[in-house]
Amino acid sequence: MRRSIFLVGLAFLSLPALVTYNRPAAAQTLQPASTSPRYEWLTKPYNPQAALAARFAPPAGCQRVAVTPGSYGEWLRGLPLRPRGTAVRLHDGRLKDPQTVHAAVIDIDTGLRDLQQCADAAIRLRAEYQFTRNFRSIHFHLTSGHDIWFGDWVDGKGFQVQGEDVVAAPRPAEAPTHAALRRYLDVVFTYAGTKSVSREMRPVPLAQAQPGDVLVLGGSPGHAVTVLDVAEHPGTHVRYALLAQSYMPAQDMHVLRNVEEPQLGAWFRLAAVDGMFATPEWDFEADQLKRWQ
Repeated sequence: MRRSIFLVGLAFLSLPALVTYNRPAAAQTLQPASTSPRYEWLTKPYNPQAALAARFAPPAGCQRVAVTPGSYGEWLRGLPLRPRGTAVRLHDGRLKDPQTVHAAVIDIDTGLRDLQQCADAAIRLRAEYQFTRNFRSIHFHLTSGHDIWFGDWVDGKGFQVQGEDVVAAPRPAEAPTHAALRRYLDVVFTYAGTKSVSREMRPVPLAQAQPGDVLVLGGSPGHAVTVLDVAEHPGTHVRYALLAQSYMPAQDMHVLRNVEEPQLGAWFRLAAVDGMFATPEWDFEADQLKRWQ
């Protein structure tokens, strides 16, 4: 799924100016690694017993692949989940149809608008992690190709969409708060999509998947599914993954259920059958796994 860059004519958008900035390391704010993961959107205390890794043990005989402390992969393993049995709801509160493809619901807001769809969910998770480490590292491309830096956004550098053109325009500077990040992301969601996400990632073999990789087909229609965790059997070296998606319309991010091999629960065998990798609502080609640059 994707959206055109030119959805709003003559609209003022708080996006980065159409120039490339050199960002020296001294100007960036790097947060120290923490023994407890940070999920800035939570309005209640973080409960590690409700985390992804606590809910889903690896398949029998398998071990989770090693990840670096403080890495995106470790952060994803700690994602908070809503209580067992929670339904997936659309952005307007209606129930998703069907309710049979999810194994858990991630405890993260969707927003009230139809914005946080499939590629947007991948963008949201990546941005939230980067926000805990270095807010000036956050940037995503629009479908038009323009590179949007959150640091530019809060520094007051933006632009306007004027018909089929994009021109530089100032915006009010603000502190790099999480509220500012959510406003920034809503605009990114509007003008980015599977096509732009696919272009800014590099391909990796399916059998070498790591937490944080994304299965993505760029197009209209297209789809994106994030790899939350990976486990491997030490004898066969077969890998298995936990996967998460949003969909269309915008809906709760949810951990997918393996409907093809129900004995695996939420884990998916990272193997392509006849060149295809099946998820409950989308089949990907084996070469459509990608990694953030």
